Order: sequence, then C-alpha cells, then structure tokens
Amino acid sequence: MDLATLIGVLLAWTLIIGTIATGSGAMVFVSIPSLIIVIGGTLAVVMMRYSIGQMMGSIKVAMKAFLHKAEKTEELIVIVVELAGIARKEGLLALEGQEINNPVLATGIRMVVDGHEPAIVKKALSIEMNETVARHKIGQNLFKAAGDASPAMGMIGTLVGLVQMLANMSDPKSIGPAMAIALLTTLYGAMIANMFALPISDKLKLRSAEEQMNKNIIIQSVLGIQEGQNPKVLEELLRSFLPASQRENNDEAKAEAVAE
Repeated sequence: MDLATLIGVLLAWTLIIGTIATGSGAMVFVSIPSLIIVIGGTLAVVMMRYSIGQMMGSIKVAMKAFLHKAEKTEELIVIVVELAGIARKEGLLALEGQEINNPVLATGIRMVVDGHEPAIVKKALSIEMNETVARHKIGQNLFKAAGDASPAMGMIGTLVGLVQMLANMSDPKSIGPAMAIALLTTLYGAMIANMFALPISDKLKLRSAEEQMNKNIIIQSVLGIQEGQNPKVLEELLRSFLPASQRENNDEAKAEAVAE
C-alpha cells in the first residue's frame, strides 16, 4: 500500500472538515443541490469525453495510487543479474525451473527458453509495455479531466445561485443564505479537484513512469541474458537506469562490503 497517497488524502480532507467542524454552524457548509451540480456535472462532463468502459477501467487504475507499489528497481536488477549468472554458467534451459514473481520478466525468460528470436522477444515485451502505458494514460487523463471539470461546474453552480439570488432581491433576509449556498458549489469544485482528482492523476503518472522504467529494464535484461552477456556488464548497464544518487549509494555499499 502507498501510505503517502492514503495519508495525504486523509490529512487534506481531515484538515478542511475539522476546520469547518470547529466553527459555528458547520451545517451551513452542507448543500445537497450544490453537491448534485458539482459531482453530477463532473461525472456528466467526463462521460462526454470517455466511454463507460474507460471510466470503469479507470477505477481499477486509480487503485494503483493507493494499493500498488512498484517493484524496487534495485531489487529487480539483483534478480536479473542472478538469472544472467545462472544462464551463463548452466545455459538458458536452466532458467526454466527458476521461480520468477514478476510476470513480465517471467514471460520474457519463457520466450528465451523456448528459443524465440531476440527481435520477436523484444517486440512482444515492447507491445505489452506500450499497451500498459496506454491504459494508464487513459486513467491519468480521466482524473485530470475530472479535476478540470469540477471547478468549472462549481463556478456554473455559483452563477446559477447568483442569478436566483438576484431574482429575489425583494427579500433582503434571503440574500445572505442564498449567497452562501451559491459559493458552496465553488468550494466543492475546488476541493474535489485539488484534494482528490488532480493529485490522483499526478500519482498515476508517477506510478506509470516507474512501471515503464522497470519494463524497459526487463526488456534490456532479457535480451542481455539471451545474448549471453556477462552478468557484471549487464548489471552496470541496468544501473544506468537508476538516478545518480542511487548509483553512488550502491557503489559505496559495494566498496564497504569489499573492505569488510
């Protein structure tokens, strides 16, 4: 589980709701018509841009922001280097009995063991990666669309409320409450956009980038193993995917291990 996403969402909503609750008359912040305009209007706008199937699929993709944690790149590299060592010493067929938890890596190794050409292996894994990225892209854009639409629907609801208020100026006592209700739609729209939809879109973008990098590493790894590349050389090649800070930390750790 991604605690950062969960804590961030809970903290943001708790701060706002808690602040409202500590004030007098917290119920003035509750308006069913305003909620209907913002939530219903946002869903309607998103439905105009995407299909029902894409909307349902985006719910599954959105769970990656809360529940999915990408495999650590360093751990993936360690696994690949071990497989490369086995293949170099015992041959590619020795990889057939190895337990591989990563499904994409398992697929690539299986294709290598079955004797497929490198071009076919690379094409199959690249297609799988591109299709995954495309699905994630739809989820990112869908939540971004919701983040763009909810403030707009909030503003529309505010304008509707202002028109209704101005049409009833003969009753001065109703102006204040009517103005408050009109402004609530803007508040709801801003909260949904900035405290849920847009952050989820950004987190999905981050998750997609992590997964894409890992799959690129897998593609390079499988091809390297198939070519019989030296495990040490393959490790150095794969570590180029890591940020410079992580590469330096790994170098220091290795130096300390050698010294001991």
